[in-house]
Amino acid sequence: MRSNFVSLHPYFKAHPGKAETVKAFFARLVEKTATEKDCLFYGFTSNGDEIFCREAYENAEALLAHVENIGALLAEMLKSADLAQIEIHGPAAELEKLKKPLAHLSPKWFTLESNK
Repeated sequence: MRSNFVSLHPYFKAHPGKAETVKAFFARLVEKTATEKDCLFYGFTSNGDEIFCREAYENAEALLAHVENIGALLAEMLKSADLAQIEIHGPAAELEKLKKPLAHLSPKWFTLESNK
């Protein structure tokens, strides 16, 4: 079982009446992410107007490449939703590579303590 990957955990809150508008972006984001060879998984779950993106990457570099790849499309989606919370999980060495370039997102950092 692979456990040294990094995962990004963004939670979004759709603006009032905009949940369906936000959900319309899911297929486009999944399609754009499909070109990323080091993406381990990527998809969306929702609970009404709360949206979560399930995503993981081989390493920090792959996560940063993803952020660059989807940046413009995500900015468009964020006209109809807010980034409510973001977490980044992974090994300490990989998290260190992400702290400076992703500091503007004010994520919560979760360091891998044990794995199989």
